[in-house]
Order: sequence, then C-alpha cells, then structure tokens
Amino acid sequence: MSNEQDFIARAGQQAGFHHLLGTRLVEWDRDRVVLELAVRPELLNLGGVVHGGVLSTLVDSACGFAGAWSPEPGHVRKSVTLSLTTNFTGQVTEGTLRAVGRKVAGGRRIYTGVAEVFNDAGELVATGQGTFRYRSGSESETGVKAN
Repeated sequence: MSNEQDFIARAGQQAGFHHLLGTRLVEWDRDRVVLELAVRPELLNLGGVVHGGVLSTLVDSACGFAGAWSPEPGHVRKSVTLSLTTNFTGQVTEGTLRAVGRKVAGGRRIYTGVAEVFNDAGELVATGQGTFRYRSGSESETGVKAN
C-alpha cells in the first residue's frame, strides 16, 4: 500500500478538506509527517503569492498528523487543534510546497507539534507550532479505527 493510500485508509480524509486542498502525504511515521501541496492559481492571494491561510493550513495539518500516527493497521489517533502559531518567512508563487511536521512533546491527552514549510528550492517559507488534544478514544497509541 502506498503512503497516500495508507493516509486515506487510516485517516479517512479522501472526501475531506485535505482532498479539496490537494494535500499529498509523502511520509508518515511515528512523530513525523511530510506533506506536499502543488501551488495552483486558486491558492494565490490578490498579490499573486500563496495565501497565508494555505501556509497556516499546512502547518496545522503537519503538526496535527505528526501526532496522529498509529502503529496499528487501519487505525489513527484523532485530535483537534487547541492553538496554532504560524510565522511567514517567505513568499511562493509556483511549484510545490513541502511541509515537515514533528511531534515534539506530549502527554496522555495533549501534545505539541512543530512544522516547517519549504518551497521547491528548499527555502523556508513558513514555520509554526501547535498544541493539540487527542479526541476520546485516541489517547492510546493504538488509536481508533479509521472511518
């Protein structure tokens, strides 16, 4: 099974916001995720650069998914964002965005993730940090059955 198929099977995101945005899962493992997003005209703001909301979404998703991985096949740990901070360090007009997220701390119900978003040249265009709460049933690493 490919990473993207595993992502869809585990997280049940095919029909959700990630599908609408066009987010692709490149890597997903314990405490780490890599997401990619092809820049399209509809993701640009009036100034012709990627909208800050798109970059914030990538930071949120990368931080969140870094803590949502489960070693149990067909399972995922579901969580909600409690707080999110995004710092914009560059602008992008074309190419592919690559978000790398890591879970850096956490307890039974709450965890913290950090993310960096890069352009095609490997230049940092955004960073961020988020705090997340596992939803009921997802506190254990086993998680819950993916929808």
